Order: sequence, then C-alpha cells, then structure tokens
Amino acid sequence: MRLALAQVNVVVGDLDGNVDRLRAAVAEAERVGADLVVSPELAVTGYPPEDLLLRPGFLRAARTAVDAVAEACTGITALVGAPALGRDLANAAFVCSDGVVQGVYRKHFLPNYGVFDEHRYFAAGRELLLLELGDVLVGPTICEDVWQPGPPATDLALAGATLLVNLSASPFHVGKAEDREEMLVTRARDNTAYVAFCNLVGGQDELVFDGHSVVLDDEGEVIARAPGFEEALLVVDVDPAEAVGRRLRDVRRRDLERTRETPVVATTISLAAPKGVATPLVPTATPFAPPLEQMRRGLVLGVADYVSKNGFRDVVVGISGGIDSAVTAAIATEALGPDRVHTVSMPSRFSSSGTRDDARRVSENLGVDFRELPIETLVAAYDETLGGLEGLAAENLQARIRGTLLMALSNTHGWLVLATGNKSEMAVGYATLYGDMVGGFAVLKDVFKTDVFRLARHLNEHAGRELVPVSTIERPPSAELRDDQRDDQSLPPYELLDPVLEAYVELDRSREELEAQFDPAVVERVLVLVDRAEYKRRQAAPGVKLRPRAFGRDWRTPITNRWRG
Repeated sequence: MRLALAQVNVVVGDLDGNVDRLRAAVAEAERVGADLVVSPELAVTGYPPEDLLLRPGFLRAARTAVDAVAEACTGITALVGAPALGRDLANAAFVCSDGVVQGVYRKHFLPNYGVFDEHRYFAAGRELLLLELGDVLVGPTICEDVWQPGPPATDLALAGATLLVNLSASPFHVGKAEDREEMLVTRARDNTAYVAFCNLVGGQDELVFDGHSVVLDDEGEVIARAPGFEEALLVVDVDPAEAVGRRLRDVRRRDLERTRETPVVATTISLAAPKGVATPLVPTATPFAPPLEQMRRGLVLGVADYVSKNGFRDVVVGISGGIDSAVTAAIATEALGPDRVHTVSMPSRFSSSGTRDDARRVSENLGVDFRELPIETLVAAYDETLGGLEGLAAENLQARIRGTLLMALSNTHGWLVLATGNKSEMAVGYATLYGDMVGGFAVLKDVFKTDVFRLARHLNEHAGRELVPVSTIERPPSAELRDDQRDDQSLPPYELLDPVLEAYVELDRSREELEAQFDPAVVERVLVLVDRAEYKRRQAAPGVKLRPRAFGRDWRTPITNRWRG
C-alpha cells in the first residue's frame, strides 16, 4: 500500500485555514496514488489548543471541520487528528473514508509533564481500533500512546496490526528527533510491525514542532524520513506482509497473549483495498542536522511563525553592538527578510566606539533598516527630575529609557519588539524589568550565553560571510551601563556559570550534588540568584523552547518560596 504522512503547519484556532491545509494534503496524497493519508495530532484545531477545549462552541466547530475534511476523502482513507466530544472529551483520530467519518480512535495515554497538560482537558480512551485495508491491518495510535513500551501498541500488534500509525504533536528541543526515532526503532522491533510517525511542524507560542516524520519497517530500519522544520508530504510504499512471517517464527508474542487475563479485542473497520502500486517510489530519508543547525532552524521557524501567526509584519530590535542583539537580529532577518527588520542603536555616554560601530556594522551586514537614537539627554532629564540617581538605579534607568523608546516605535509603526536576553541572564536575573526585558517575543530566551557565542559563529559559517562581526564575538560581554563594566564583575564567568545553571535548572540537581561537581562558592552564588529572580522570569516575554526544560510552560516554581536546596 502507498502511505502518505501530511507534515503540516497549522494554526491553533484557525479551523477554516487548517481544513484548507488538510484538504490540500488529502488531494495531493490522492494525486500521487496514496491509499492512506495521516495527519498530525489535533491537526484540525492546532496543538495545543489549551482552554479553547473548554468551550463547547469550539468543539462543535471542530467536529464540523472534521466532516469538511472527510468530504474530501472519496478515493482515499485519512486519519485526521481532532478533539472528539461524546460522553466526555477525547484527543482523537477520526477515520475518514467514502466522504464520511467511519470511526474514531481515542488516545489512551495523556501526558501531564513538561509542557503537556492533557489531563486538564481529556478523558483517556480504552478501546482499540483496527483498520483493514485489503490484507493490511493498520493500528492507529496518538503521540504518547507509542512512547509507552506496552499497550496500546503491543495490544494492536497482538490483534494483528502489521502497521502502527502514530499521529503526533511532539515538541522540539535540540536532539529530540534523534531520541524520538530511537524509541520508534524499539517499538517497531518489539512489535514486529511497521511504524509510521506523522509529526506536526511549526511554531506555537514558545513551542516549535520539528516534523521529522518517519516510516520504519518491522526490523526498525528507516524507510523514509521527512525533512525537519518545514512542511512536507512524505509518501512511501510499504508492504508489511514480511512482518507476518517473522511473527510466525517468534513464539514470544504467543506467550504474551497466553499470559493476559483478558483477550485483546479491537473493533475492525473494513475500508477500500489498496489500489496497488503502479510505479514504486524511491524512498528518501532526509538526514538529521547537527545540533547548532537544529538550533538555528528551530529559532528561525519559531520567530517566523510567532510573527506571522500573530498578525505582525515587521519587528524591531534594540541593537547594542553586543552579541545577543546581533544574533537576535540575524535570526529575525533570516526568518522574515531584511525589509521587515528594524534595528535601533541607543547609545549613552558609557557606550564605546567599538560597540557603536558594531551595531551599525551588523545592521549593514544584514541589510536591515538602522537608526541611532542617543539617550544621554533623556538620561539627564530623568536624573534632574528624580533629583539625581546613583548605582544600580542609574544603570537600570538607561535600560528602561531604551525599553520606552522601543515600545514607542512599536506603538507608532506596529512593529513587534524582539527582546534580546539569553537563558543565562534570565536564570540569574541579570536583566532589567521594563528595560532590556521589554518585548513581545524573546528569541534567545532558551539559549545559554556560551551557546550564543557558538550560534554566532555558526550563523556566519552558514551564511558563508560575516553577519555577526568578529569583533562582537571576541569582545568581553558588557551591559555598558557604567564605566569599564563587564558581565563577569556581576556574575561568574559564563563558562563556569552555564554548566551550573544547566545542572540546577534543567537536571534538578541538589545543592549537595552541585557542590560535589562545581566550586561551592559559585554554586552558592548561582542558587541565590536563580531563586531570587523568579518574579522577573514570570514577567518575561515568551520565547522559543530549544532545550529539554525551558523557562515558561515547563518551569513552574513559586515566587514566594523559602526552599534553598
């Protein structure tokens, strides 16, 4: 049979637009002779729809949208992801064939960790569903169902399924696609079944979905893999009949069946037999990109979709001549094009000639609109009004004046302000509320400072020319809010700071574990800073999730909190 995986980029809540996208995928799959086309999880509504799922009107409209997709399925069968409202609400896959919905599979395992909150919305399914397409028995699953090492995948295989299909919305972090595919290899081998995994692609608030849909044979070998970070229709010919012979020789499956207290029972829907493959396809498996390239592509997709899906055209970046703002501007330019990016340098008397020159140079390298707005007269006016400011108050005033100017430009022109802070700064609170934290989207929010340097070099290598000036990369980091200021006067050097942050924030290491691995004085200093800065992080703009644990959806620490461990 010929199988098509529709790796689409949908928009949460845009039911009409999502239907159009799915119908187009169905039409293309039918044109190339596919027998079965599979969508990602909740493709009709977009993922995650969150509290839209608590609105009955939204659920009724989603079901109408499913029927609209089903009407297009006249010469092909489709598995379409959408919520199903019955006695309770389910995360479901609708079987669409002959122009109507033929059946519904409801997701068994509802993740409630990290960025997921599905127990808030859905009831778990209990029943199995088999689709009979000629001699091929297809077992549908949804996302988390296949991450579990046992049922429902094992039960579907015991019931005869030789092709396990998974509708998924699996969020990206660097290295996730490789880890996910390792798991799918194990599922294919354990169940002696072909596995087809169809993943969502695109940005949704902080989340990025990377695609990388894949089809594996029953020995865990990759037959075909879709590219990452872009829409694709992955079409592949599969013949799971070979799995039957291997199952006959593997008596362990029979032993598993005999030890069950209740037999595996699955509802079977008979559908049109496969049309037969006239011209065999040559399968392709797009290779995985290296980590820094995954990071670059994830950031570019996240920025592009956040801007476009929220109705903005242009963005503005406060460009300081430092590395964070330079990388932010470079990512934005690749995501949107140079005509949609504006950079603003706002020097004070503490700004060096080097950073002022670099701010202009990176803007020229990117080919974007550049303007310089000196802030010294504004600082003087504030200082006079407030009766003179010193120390940290004077430093933060400069950042807040810059934030005010950026927001004024945003209000005047409708530009989205991109915040430029990185994960290291967000972790320890080395950022000014209502100052450099101002913005609608924080591009580098999940990028540690040491990775910002690596990313800057990678951007230049990828472009084959200098985007971020070498002088910007090599200059010691500084906020330039006082004379001769450097970041390492207020923080441990980033090469010492970032490993402690990774262990504490992402791996939940205890104080004792950290002090056994790192300098205890550095650990003590970092833990105090991280815990004290929670109130700032709660007010930060959303940003692209790139690592297994990001500040945002999967970081829920109380602001009022006296635990220090």
